[in-house]
Amino acid sequence: MTAKNFNTNNPENLIYKNDILKLTVLGGIKLDGLDRMRSTLKIELNDSSVPPVRHNLDLYNDLACEKLIRRTAEKLEIGTSIIAASIAELTGTLEEYRIKQIKETESQQYESPKLTAEEHKAAEVFLKTPKLLENTNDLIGKSGVVGEEINRLIMFLIFTSRKRQQPLHIVSLGSSGTGKTHLQEKVGELMPDEDRIEITTLSENAFYYFGQRELKHKLILIEDLDGAENVLYPLRELQSKKRISKTIAHKNTKGETRTIHLVVEGPVSVSGCTTKEQIYEDNANRSFLIYLDESKEQDKRIMDYQRKISARKINQEAENQAKELLQNCQRILEPIAIVNPFAELLNIPDEVLKPRRSNNHYLQFIEAITFYHQHQRIQKVDEETGEVFIETTLEDVEEANKLMKIILLRKSDELSGACRDYLEAVKSYLEQENKKEFTNQEIRRAFKVNPSNQKRYNLSLLSNFYIKKVKGKKGTAYNYQIVSYKEFQELKNHVSNVLDENLKKLERFTGSPVVQNENEPLKKKRISKIKDKFTEEAKKVS
Repeated sequence: MTAKNFNTNNPENLIYKNDILKLTVLGGIKLDGLDRMRSTLKIELNDSSVPPVRHNLDLYNDLACEKLIRRTAEKLEIGTSIIAASIAELTGTLEEYRIKQIKETESQQYESPKLTAEEHKAAEVFLKTPKLLENTNDLIGKSGVVGEEINRLIMFLIFTSRKRQQPLHIVSLGSSGTGKTHLQEKVGELMPDEDRIEITTLSENAFYYFGQRELKHKLILIEDLDGAENVLYPLRELQSKKRISKTIAHKNTKGETRTIHLVVEGPVSVSGCTTKEQIYEDNANRSFLIYLDESKEQDKRIMDYQRKISARKINQEAENQAKELLQNCQRILEPIAIVNPFAELLNIPDEVLKPRRSNNHYLQFIEAITFYHQHQRIQKVDEETGEVFIETTLEDVEEANKLMKIILLRKSDELSGACRDYLEAVKSYLEQENKKEFTNQEIRRAFKVNPSNQKRYNLSLLSNFYIKKVKGKKGTAYNYQIVSYKEFQELKNHVSNVLDENLKKLERFTGSPVVQNENEPLKKKRISKIKDKFTEEAKKVS
């Protein structure tokens, strides 16, 4: 039996040939279920006008094979021993072919590429640069992400948190065509391929059939939450409990029914896009919410970039290099515990609607920034547990405050993001036109807003007393007035003041911002004093 006897050029049409017979396996052979070999055979004589024999059977079933041998011998008018030998040779060949294919399939599974010494050094040098977040944001822009400076950096840090035991999650919101999926995809490409799973649609039970640890510390990108409604519940469980389980009845090879437990472990970081904020409120509560920039300035930036791509004036090689450097930076980040010595004195605004989760998000986001700066932090060891950890600095809190202001502002606003944008646009329009009242028709003409959306916005604004109805001229529709032009700016100022006061409070306790490279014994002594002050302050507050 030689390789030339067995033709595997077409996996769906395997041909085995000897001096007398030609046996074709129609439809190929299945690689799963090594206890059986179901196949559809076409048996014919070489260079003969006798019609071939076609039959479907399990080649491991002796009784079925004997019947096929007798039937084939009668039709082709040859001895049964020749046919039996040919089928035995084919069965042995198919066994070897199947084992080989299984091994090749296993070897093709994606493995994390090993960085060269130069690549590792370049990534490490970048992670040690001053103003790391600013440089990272610049590099994200060089990789091809246009505009969205705050949103893209928040998304990058949240994607980075997938390596931690408490990963963060994010939902991108905006009107259709604003580039939600594009932003998620482009920032997602900055994560290593081996850590990223992109999903368009999933069946209801699909998540339960991943390997037990296949999703551990992975980034799951969902293009459109509308296409993944069936998996939102297991997704929420993965986010909250970091594992999902399902009990099913399974029939083994002996025909016996047994109960088995399917367990899939996290943690995972989940990112999704939608235009329907309120429909996915349960998922949104577990996530950071970012609203895409729908301004005309952003439209211009994107269109200019599109024109440059068409004119071949974008350096694709430079974009790929930026992307590769950020991917390599992700690969050399190692899981490590974070201690935030300032956590007890950090507050969030009282107006935040879901304070428990929002407070945890705020603290976890600070830790995510510390985690990304791990190559600039001194590793310490807990004397009691032996655990290695790094500490949050005042700079980390300051950077987090800059990025969290808009997040906490949105979480403090009782209006949805789209409704708030509509209201602020109406305010600006009335101020520019020097008017005090507006009609639905007037606003639709000015902003080309969808009538059904406008009706929903007005209902929300009326019920929450942001606008009020006033009678127009006789025979005309209702007019509307803005109740307060300053309420959103006041809320914005309050959120900003709370975060700024957090930082000032910490600076008062420390005396000055933490110096990264100060003498270690002195630093330990000073940090100990700071912690004592925090403890005293926490007792006063309680």
